[in-house]
Amino acid sequence: MSTETEQTSTTDKVEEQDTMDETASEETAAAEADPLAELQAERDKLRDQVVRATADFENYRRRARKETEDAKNRGKEDALRELLPVFDNLERAVSASDGTADLASVVEGVRMVLKLFEDTAQRMGLERVPGVGERFDPSMHEAIQQMETDEKEPGTIMAEVAPGYRIEGRLLRAGMVVVARAKAKESASEAEGNADA
Repeated sequence: MSTETEQTSTTDKVEEQDTMDETASEETAAAEADPLAELQAERDKLRDQVVRATADFENYRRRARKETEDAKNRGKEDALRELLPVFDNLERAVSASDGTADLASVVEGVRMVLKLFEDTAQRMGLERVPGVGERFDPSMHEAIQQMETDEKEPGTIMAEVAPGYRIEGRLLRAGMVVVARAKAKESASEAEGNADA
């Protein structure tokens, strides 16, 4: 019996070894298959994240564009709301001037409307660019003409055709100005011709 027991024991050991080998090879095959499956699952997960991130970004862009447009429209509305009293007073001045022969009262009414407009513009941050008598500054002025003169230093603004404006330090419109220039010196031949005459 002992031989039979030894044979059974040996057979059992061989079968156990075969079973272990089969299990190991199945685990190896599963391990080889799992990295591919894991990589595919990770790829799918990353693809889903990219799709979601892209959609979120597009939603953000649309929302930001809408908020910017809304802010722009609110700014326009606020500016026009501030100017409505000026328009109302201009309409009143025009209506009042139709039946009036007194020009002085019409001029006074227009001056009052202009003052109202200046006050409103100032509240909104609008300020006039310095003009006549100031030095020409190409960052704030546009020279439309130069005038020869001895009365003013060259580069000084002599006249303002249209005022310039800034809003909170930023140039809104450059002032259109006439700038002083030194008189050209007469040539020696011109001076002799004038002396002969």
